[in-house]
Amino acid sequence: MQMIAHYSIVEYAPFKAAFDADAEDRANNGLSLLQLWREDDRNVWALFSVSDAAAASAYLEGAAGVFYSHGGVIDTSYHFVETA
Repeated sequence: MQMIAHYSIVEYAPFKAAFDADAEDRANNGLSLLQLWREDDRNVWALFSVSDAAAASAYLEGAAGVFYSHGGVIDTSYHFVETA
């Protein structure tokens, strides 16, 4: 399973610093980064491999809030997907 995430952000540099600092927490909750894309200064997309969907969902609904506040995340959307 994989997850596609979209982040609406205030500014890229603080987002990227917070995103990188959050890598261990994501990994501990079943998310491994496969690719990060910068659409523009306000939009970033990420593709994650998901090893534990329940842990990943719980993280996204709770502990990820610390990363969001440090990284200037305004809004997020997540889509769990599987190869068809």
